[in-house]
Amino acid sequence: MADRDMPSEQPSGRVAADQTQRLDKWLWYARVTKTRTLAAALVERGRIRVNRVRTQKPSHTIKPGDVITASVQRNVRVLKVLQAGNRRGPATEAQGLYEDLTPANELRSTAAQRGASDGVAATGARQTSKYPPAGRPSKKERRNLVQLKGQGSR
Repeated sequence: MADRDMPSEQPSGRVAADQTQRLDKWLWYARVTKTRTLAAALVERGRIRVNRVRTQKPSHTIKPGDVITASVQRNVRVLKVLQAGNRRGPATEAQGLYEDLTPANELRSTAAQRGASDGVAATGARQTSKYPPAGRPSKKERRNLVQLKGQGSR
């Protein structure tokens, strides 16, 4: 009877099954990706490393203490797994699943690159272009085109 009351001890180096989780599921729970399908696709394309080893199986099992390196949307994030997730909850709950080990200077440089590629300067002001983007013209542009073509007087 005393054996039932005592928690079963795991041999050293082993982790209980409730503390392990599929990699794609954990990436989704931790809000690294928007969907589990995207998480699986990232893993299959080799954009995720677990403990510095590239893995291509979404079913790869991770446990607390593992370090995940994820290359997502031109950003490289280094995350240490603290615990397995139970659900995909709010962002504050998701941040409790990992410790972000990404160097701070790398985060700043990628944010600056992202801002420059979006057409936004580091000051936050939008850069104007000599040539407007292609696509449907605005109402003002449409009136100017009609006037330019000489169809303005009806």
